[in-house]
Parts: sequence; structure tokens; C-alpha cells
Amino acid sequence: MSNFLRRSLTAVWIVVFILGGLWLHPLSFIITGLVLLTGTQYEYYMMIKSTGIKPQMWTGIIIGLAVYIMSTLIATGIVSVDGFLVIIPMISAILIAELYRKQEKPFDSLAHTFFPILYTAVPFSMFPFSAFGHLTKNVEGMHSILHNNFQFFSPGILIGFFVLLWINDTGAYIVGVTLGKHRLLERISPKKSWEGFFGGLIIAAAIAWCFSGYLGVLDRKQWTIISVIISITGTYGDLVESMLKRSTGVKDSGSIMPGHGGFLDRFDSVIISFPLVFLYISLFG
Repeated sequence: MSNFLRRSLTAVWIVVFILGGLWLHPLSFIITGLVLLTGTQYEYYMMIKSTGIKPQMWTGIIIGLAVYIMSTLIATGIVSVDGFLVIIPMISAILIAELYRKQEKPFDSLAHTFFPILYTAVPFSMFPFSAFGHLTKNVEGMHSILHNNFQFFSPGILIGFFVLLWINDTGAYIVGVTLGKHRLLERISPKKSWEGFFGGLIIAAAIAWCFSGYLGVLDRKQWTIISVIISITGTYGDLVESMLKRSTGVKDSGSIMPGHGGFLDRFDSVIISFPLVFLYISLFG
């Protein structure tokens, strides 16, 4: 099988898994976010372990899952925001446990135990608030494919986010390969070009302007602004992950997606982009 065909088949699987999971039902929505969080966090820890540093991987993953699950319970109204307080003793436990691990550089271990919680768990834990929370209460948005009993649930924000993110990535790749001459940040990512960046931005904005009516939740102007935010911050998300791979000396974060690498390789843009999109919608949506 050629690399192009392998990449294409994997890309189709990714689109079906993400859009299908987010759109099918609130439970599949929650599971989709959980899979993305676990996969990206696990790959981060494995990359760091390859450098000789030994973070508290499973403890960190458990805390990341706790943040996501608690965010889901709060967004759905099952528990109050005070539920986040359960994270405090878990963080304290990590600090105390490090005393007994006898690592040569314990604070390197601690730093890389905590960082992926901020880097991956917090961004993905915003997913439930975008679909169950206050962002969807006063607007007419997309409904899940299967019936559900949640009064306020719409996956429209995340569906639109991923569609525009992928359109931007595809547009940037096509324009970059065709016209790219001026490197965007060659020290970090030699293949990215300014031509590709602006090409992806313009294409994503045009699609947002023309097809925003199908996305719902927000109006045409807001989706167009969001497409620009996605293009800019998504590019930085990709560059940050490239910087991580260069610093750890690995080519891909994983191999679970043939032709595309790992979870971090495919969803690095989401980690920086979605929190800022979420912030924009919270303030101006």
C-alpha cells in the first residue's frame, strides 16, 4: 500500500471517528474527548521517558482523567463547580510521592508530571463545557444524531471547530506545497511556509463565511472570526508540538495512526487553538 493511500485511509478514519463520536450521542461525545485526552497525555509521557526522565506517568494520567470527568459532571449540572476541589489532594499526593522515588532530578520528574495536565488535560476538558454548558443554552444549534435527554446539548461548536481546523490544515498544505517559498519558522518546522499559512487562513475563512449556516450555534461573522483564530493558533499548536519532538529527539509522537503518527501529531493544533476559541465564544458568542 502506498504512503498516500495509507494516509488517506487513516485520514478518513480520523474524520469518521471524531465527527461521528462528537455528533452521535452525548455519551459518545464524552468518550471521544476522553480518548483524545488519554492518547495525547500518554504519548507526551512516553516521549519524555525516552530522554531518561521518569515522570509519574500513570498518576498524571489519572489526574488528567479526573479533570476531564469532573469537567463533564460540572458541565452537565450533575455536580457543582466545587467538584474541582478533589484535584487538590491528588496534586499533593504527587508531590509527596516524589520524595520516595529517589530520582536523580526529582523536580524534572515533577515538572514533566504536571505539565501534560496543563498541556493536554485542561484543553480537552473544555470540550464538555462547549456542548453541555452555558454556551449552548440560548442558541439553536446542531442536535445529536441519536435522541438524548439532555436539555442543553449541541456538538455544533466542536463540529465546526474541527471542520474548519481540517480545512485550514488541508489548504495550508496544498498552497504550501504548490507556492511555498518563504519559511514560517524554519528552525522548528522546515516545511511550513508563509504562503501555506495565509492560503489555509483564507480558504478556512471563505468556507466559514459561505457555509456557517450549516454549522449553527453562531452567526456567519462569528464563525469567520473563529476560522481566523483557528488558523493562527492552530499553526502555533503544531509548532509547539514540533518543538517538543525536536527537544526529545523523536520523529513522531506515536504510531497508532499509519501515515499520520500519533495522537499528539494529529491533535496538537487543538491543544492551543480550542481554549482560545472557547474563550472567544464565552466572551463574545
